[in-house]
Amino acid sequence: MSYTCSCRRRQLLGLAALASLGALGGLAACGDRPGDARALAPVEIGAATSCELDGMLLADYPGPKAQIHYAGAAAPVFFCDTVELFNMLLRPEQVRKVLAVYVQDMGQADWEQPRGHWIDARTAVYVPGSKRHGSMGPTIASFAQEADAARFAVEYGGKVRRFADIRPDMVDLSGGALHDSRM
Repeated sequence: MSYTCSCRRRQLLGLAALASLGALGGLAACGDRPGDARALAPVEIGAATSCELDGMLLADYPGPKAQIHYAGAAAPVFFCDTVELFNMLLRPEQVRKVLAVYVQDMGQADWEQPRGHWIDARTAVYVPGSKRHGSMGPTIASFAQEADAARFAVEYGGKVRRFADIRPDMVDLSGGALHDSRM
């Protein structure tokens, strides 16, 4: 199988995973057990909250953060960057049942020390390709309002995209650690 074919297959599998996440909208709202609805609410990061992929402390870095709530898990897993979130969701080997995904609304949150302002990742608007950096270098800014995303893109560059428009080639993790002088 050629490299192009393999990349295309990975992209299609990633899109199928995103589509299945979108299909969970009604399921996540009702939950299977009485405690499930409470587990689906976004959880605020604290001083000791660390990233699922690399252990970095989220509070130490700028840019939008993310969290995934998996079925059967007592707490969400956190990501210090939206690129890491999409990299996880677009992996063809991602098989854990996702109940909810949240990102921060950077139209409201402070870029340098983002706290709160969690929004449903499926309804958010994104700006990949901007000059603003997050914890891992170039990031994908997340917004609740398209107007905020458009203003951000005018000021910092990038293109406004929807959740389903984020592709695997937009979420390369290879360069992030190379740019982090605090690690």
